[in-house]
Amino acid sequence: MKLPSNLGMLLLGIWLILTGAMVLLKLSFSGAAEVMAILAIAAGILILIGR
Repeated sequence: MKLPSNLGMLLLGIWLILTGAMVLLKLSFSGAAEVMAILAIAAGILILIGR
């Protein structure tokens, strides 16, 4: 499977959608903060390196 060239923006979009959904729908699960932090870091790194 070929990775998209804008993977950082894709991860950022997923992070934003999940963040909004978790607040509006009052969703939570154990480890939610860690998952969101990992997504944010991965998106930031990929955006900075231009991927």
